Amino acid sequence: MDRDMSVGSGERLLEELVRAAQLASPAELPVALNRYAEAMGMGRVVIYLIDIQQRLLLPLVEGEPELELDTSLAGWAYRTDSLRVEEVPSGGLKVWLPLADGAERLGVVELNMSTLDGLKLRRCRTVALLLALIITSKRTYSDTIAQRMRTRPMHLPTEMVRAFLPPRSIGTGRVVSTAVLEPAYELGGDAFDHAFTEDVLHATILDGMGHDLASGLATSVAMAGCRNARRSGAELNELVGTVDEALAKWLPEQFCTGVFTQLNMPTGVLRWCNCGHPPPLLIRHHRLLHKALERPPEPPLGLPASLAGTARQVHDVSLEPGDRILLYSDGVVESRDEAGEEFGLERFTDYIIRSTAAGQSAPEVLRLLIHAILAHQHNELSDDATILMFEWQPPDP
Repeated sequence: MDRDMSVGSGERLLEELVRAAQLASPAELPVALNRYAEAMGMGRVVIYLIDIQQRLLLPLVEGEPELELDTSLAGWAYRTDSLRVEEVPSGGLKVWLPLADGAERLGVVELNMSTLDGLKLRRCRTVALLLALIITSKRTYSDTIAQRMRTRPMHLPTEMVRAFLPPRSIGTGRVVSTAVLEPAYELGGDAFDHAFTEDVLHATILDGMGHDLASGLATSVAMAGCRNARRSGAELNELVGTVDEALAKWLPEQFCTGVFTQLNMPTGVLRWCNCGHPPPLLIRHHRLLHKALERPPEPPLGLPASLAGTARQVHDVSLEPGDRILLYSDGVVESRDEAGEEFGLERFTDYIIRSTAAGQSAPEVLRLLIHAILAHQHNELSDDATILMFEWQPPDP
């Protein structure tokens, strides 16, 4: 069954693959996938997952080679979110397709075949789309997938905080939100959160006091309080109040700083509350608008009401199409090289502006940026470095 296979037969086999994949463990998934691929004339299929630090593509099944993200054709497909086809010395073709669930990049899939035509290419793309959904659904309860995405053991406080983190990137037709966080395996108290409710993007960054299990606990409680209030329909000032109360009640000796934002996606109105954290940054038309979102900061999260004083202040501003908002922790700009030179705010924003102008997607911009920050400090960060960026890009009227 290859070129002459009817569309109906192909749909039937695809349905069989979906049914088998729903019941398959991660180890059994490649077996079901290769059974379908052989029937469709696609040859062997290999799934590669991106590692936590986005440097390597790691095979889901052991026995296949690791692939460098920045030097391989597979990495090119991942970085550019596009198809890559190469001829192999033994004859035939190797097709690389990105695995992505919306804005979230998961890895790539390798398909091997003797020839490639329009119908077969469409089926390859369908397989890639389907695999991304399957992996997304299974990774919530599969330690195998979590293990495959790691290159070394993870510290216990980091394991706890990462259990709360959402996908690295989320998006709709109007907005994309993406984040990176280092050190990937030895986090202190940094975290991020982003989610959609109705027509609103909620994006948050947190920095817990200290660099131990207690700071991770404080961050986790803050994230839980944020989500609990958000899912109850709370207004932004009420949401921040819920986080304050949760920390004061359960961890009275711990504090967090953070920024909480809400973006109305149809209108572009941004509301935010800054609790003792570096202010959000606004990039418009490839330049930083200095102090555009700087307001008198609120006290850190978790202070008793008697110390916090007045109610939390919420600010708002109207964005323009294409605006990018940056939330970051102080470890980003304060990281120092061996000569004591800080990475700095100017270098931080300039890197984003130049990468954006070069046509890089928002997730790729942050991937390159966090690697530049790590290189500046020779991969030895003295503090957590977290960046969250979202871009408002409404459809043309």
